[in-house]
Amino acid sequence: MSHSVAGEPSSGGRRPAPPTTAAYTAAEWDLLTDLPGRVLVAAASPGPGRPHRGVTAGLAGLDAVAAGRAFDSDLVRAVVTAIYARHDGAAERGERLTDLVDLLAAARAAVRVLRRRADPADSAAYRQWVESVAARVCHAGQTSPSPADRRFLERLGGALDLR
Repeated sequence: MSHSVAGEPSSGGRRPAPPTTAAYTAAEWDLLTDLPGRVLVAAASPGPGRPHRGVTAGLAGLDAVAAGRAFDSDLVRAVVTAIYARHDGAAERGERLTDLVDLLAAARAAVRVLRRRADPADSAAYRQWVESVAARVCHAGQTSPSPADRRFLERLGGALDLR
């Protein structure tokens, strides 16, 4: 077995870490890393025709975000890593986290960024993962989502260019 100069085992068989974040500006990366959390908060928030959600729904959303670590997408795994590594108070930046119009605009902006910069497979995986966060929250503790939840999921899917 060969070793590096520092005496560490070589990376034989392991893929090097992808240069995922280097492909994006800081603003683009913030958009991609903030969107899953914003989707979780919006999906968990009550609204017209949407029920009040409890802790179970929030935990389902967090579980869906964490599930991104197992995705076969360098981009999704890098975004999850960045989310869990972040300690910068992103939620306190004054963003209207639950405003649906702003959320859908952010989702459409993320799609534009992904079209310009991401591999098509990574783009699809990211968009599907973000939608799955909302779906898990909307389905938590219910046999089926309410009509308002279905409209929310449909609008989000459209903004993510999945419909």
